[in-house]
Amino acid sequence: MRFVATRLEGAYVVEPEPHRDERGLFARSWDRDEFAEHGLATEVVQCSFSRNTHAGTLRGLHFQTAPHEEVKLVRCTAGAIFDVIVDLREGSPTHGEWLGVRLDDERAEALYVPKGFAHGFQTLVDGAEVFYMMADPYMPEAAAGVRWDDPAFGIEWPPAERRTIGERDRAWPDYRPGSLRSLAT
Repeated sequence: MRFVATRLEGAYVVEPEPHRDERGLFARSWDRDEFAEHGLATEVVQCSFSRNTHAGTLRGLHFQTAPHEEVKLVRCTAGAIFDVIVDLREGSPTHGEWLGVRLDDERAEALYVPKGFAHGFQTLVDGAEVFYMMADPYMPEAAAGVRWDDPAFGIEWPPAERRTIGERDRAWPDYRPGSLRSLAT
């Protein structure tokens, strides 16, 4: 695997190194020791996936509030998505900045999302499936989010003929440092 640092400290694109032959290809998608060598979380406590019926489905921007922040490794296992992270770490030199990465089943790259980041994605094709490995458990009382189109971030989402956004994601507030709320409030 290759770990490509992004401009947001602690966030990486993890590229597989496939071995190809007449059967197709084989590649590792997880190696605890290689993640440890890069100073990244090595424990996986939970895995989840989402299947998305339509292109233009938008999920996010989600995170968990302290002390339950979570680390995620996100991979698109079917189709293609535009995956987005936003640095919400107070005091970070890239606080408030976002990064968007195309993840698809062809390249099989993953995005490593550190603690303190909001995460979301938009599907680029019908039937996209996303697989998440989490180093920290989901805590419903710490679940939080910020609005996907918050002008504070200026995220340049791909155009969509039709956008499908869940009620909860439409209701997240605009971001103001120190004002993040969870579902429990």
